[in-house]
Amino acid sequence: MKYNSLIFSILLLLLTVQEARADFRVFACEPEWAALAEEIGGDEVSASSATHAMQDPHFIEARPSLIAQVRKADLVVCTGAQLEIGWLPMLLNKANNPSVLPGKKGFLETSAYVRRLDIPQSVDRSQGDVHPQGNPHVQMNPHNIRLIAVALGERLAELDSANATQFEQGLSHFLQRWDEATQEWDKRAKPLRGKKVVAYHKSWAYLEEWLGLEEVATLEPVPGIPPTAAHLANILSLLETGGGASFIIYAPYQSAKPGTWLAERTGIPLLVLPMTVGGSKQTATLFEQFDEILNQMLGVL
Repeated sequence: MKYNSLIFSILLLLLTVQEARADFRVFACEPEWAALAEEIGGDEVSASSATHAMQDPHFIEARPSLIAQVRKADLVVCTGAQLEIGWLPMLLNKANNPSVLPGKKGFLETSAYVRRLDIPQSVDRSQGDVHPQGNPHVQMNPHNIRLIAVALGERLAELDSANATQFEQGLSHFLQRWDEATQEWDKRAKPLRGKKVVAYHKSWAYLEEWLGLEEVATLEPVPGIPPTAAHLANILSLLETGGGASFIIYAPYQSAKPGTWLAERTGIPLLVLPMTVGGSKQTATLFEQFDEILNQMLGVL
């Protein structure tokens, strides 16, 4: 009986401690921001992502489970630049959580903290799926991740002042490790400068700028329109007369067939590169994501 009483007392104590600990809830639109929040916040943060690496973040369903997560969130972190325009407004509206609406402290738009690329001077339907506010795939440059980490760390500390010291320490520790890794990535990437690349979609602008790659063609005739036989034939002709390319790249959620067709006819290596954490078995963290990208590209040079 004494033994059972002791076990009961321990369980009760554990439950009391667990209930007393109020995790700061972060709802991220994309996995990279959930991963970043956990890197900075550690045990003080509970982060979830609306999407995963095998999904196109442009198009997801505003499921009831996601609505419930937004309703409970203390902070919503999204890329913005209209990447989530097809589903995020519905989530925010149905969740009825006014503290995490755009313009409030509980909403963080990560692309607002970096220099956006590919901002069009004008937009019309003939251009396809063009983002008026610029290319939203800002997570593909590690230097952007650093800027966003600082903004996220400051916001966490502001919203949860009781744990501000822990967030400041978490941010400092992350930045130290990230800066060291970025310096190493910059050194490793030097052989990639000037290499030509064919991309499936205009997803890689920030990666290409960081690595000094030259995008000579995209498999999509215009953004958001699936590759056509005629367009692929035009790319094949361009590569045959223009000196080819070093890589054909696409994301895990995109079809491999167009790139495979082109690779078989040109001999150009076809690479499926992770656009976020979880994009392959080797990319469970942000650090591993960039390691994997460089490993693949340098491995076929």
